Amino acid sequence: FMGSSVVLLGNAGPPPATLSFVAALAVRDACAAALSDSAALGLKWPNDVLLDGGKLSGILLEMARGHIIVGIGVNLARAPQVEGRKTAALADVTTPPPLEDFAASLAAAFDRRLGAWRTYGLGPTLQAFLSQSIHAQGSPLTVHDTDGTVLSGTFAGLEESDGALRLRLADGRERVIRAGDIS
Repeated sequence: FMGSSVVLLGNAGPPPATLSFVAALAVRDACAAALSDSAALGLKWPNDVLLDGGKLSGILLEMARGHIIVGIGVNLARAPQVEGRKTAALADVTTPPPLEDFAASLAAAFDRRLGAWRTYGLGPTLQAFLSQSIHAQGSPLTVHDTDGTVLSGTFAGLEESDGALRLRLADGRERVIRAGDIS
């Protein structure tokens, strides 16, 4: 499945980049609806949806003239082979729903999650993300920063203002990570 949605930004509200959490939660909701047991689903910061530890979905945000285009791809029937990365598809564990049904389920979930984000702010969205996250407080993480730097530490939560990852380093200091790949 590949689809996109255009979100008109208002003058107030959470930072636009935090729509990645909205999208990840909506994808998780739609995938959970297709599974008899959603325990194998997990969220990885900032917006990966995992199935049995394999990447099930890709999400991309792009700004264009005061709008955010939210692009979403979900592996329903099969997952691409990616060197050095585990991938997954819904078909690995169940018969995937028809494309039209999945699209309708995802659209409804995105609408619900977007409404909550706009109405209640970022806090409840981040709480929902953390409740489904694979990152437990204090769990070890390695961050590959966008500039090539590699940092190791433990998960120390998310910044309430923008959802950035807080990494506790070995010396006790915290580093705020706004972009990068984690393992």
